[in-house]
This record gives sequence, C-alpha cells and structure tokens, in this order.
Amino acid sequence: MPMPHIHEKIDFAVTIFIVHSEKVLFIKHKSLGIWLAVGGHVELDEDPETAALREVREESGLEIELLGTRPDVAMTNGQMLIPPIFLDIHDITPSHKHIGMVYFARAKTDRVVLAEHEHDDIRWLTAADLDDPRYNLLPQIRFYAQEALRLCA
Repeated sequence: MPMPHIHEKIDFAVTIFIVHSEKVLFIKHKSLGIWLAVGGHVELDEDPETAALREVREESGLEIELLGTRPDVAMTNGQMLIPPIFLDIHDITPSHKHIGMVYFARAKTDRVVLAEHEHDDIRWLTAADLDDPRYNLLPQIRFYAQEALRLCA
C-alpha cells in the first residue's frame, strides 16, 4: 500500500525515537520491509508535536514524553512547540521528498501494541542490537537511535 502524500513534491513527516530502559523502539515497516522508528506524515490540521504524539499512539499504543524544551513565552495568537532534535530531507521516490522532523521521547512503559495494518513487527532494541546485521539499519536511522539512547540515559 503506497503512502498517502499531502503535497505533490514535499511532505512534512515526524519520526520519533522512543527510549525505555536503555532500549529504543523500532517497527518493521510492512510496505518498505525495513526497520524504522515510529512516525508518519504531519496532517494538514495538526502541528508537528501533535503529529508525533498521534503517530506514537497509532503505531505503538504508547503514551510518551517528548524530549526538548518548550519556550516559556506567552503568545497571543498561538503556542510555543517543542522543537525536533534533528531535521532532514530525504527521498521517498525520485519525484517526492519528506522533510523529516526527528523527535526523541521517553516511554513510561515498554508494553506496545503492533499496528498490524502498517507493520510486520515491533520491538525494543539495545545499543548492541543497532549494529546487528539482522536489522540492517540505514546509517541515519542508526545514528538517530544511538543519539536518542545517549540523550535519554
């Protein structure tokens, strides 16, 4: 099943590296066949922070705490958001890209629910697992996971 795109050329997406007990959560994406962190598109009616919390609930059942600092500034026409830890842009197809907003988060529990319509597997990986050839993690995914484990320790 192809990913639904909001815009023809570029979509905004969130990726959330969730840490619990020195492990980071990964899903095996059903249509891509690779191990990734939880995430997805930022919908037209939501901000990135809301999208991150929604994607985590939908894909794992977890309630999380996003890492980062929400500026303590009152706004008369909006609200301050927790910024992503990293930003990237990556190809989805030759004619479509995602601007990725990478968040780190902590989970209060390790009890997850597999979103069977989207993923083949869900599991917590240790720092040693990140280099295991069974998972064949993309270099940027391994980097983000290592950073999440380091910052959430």
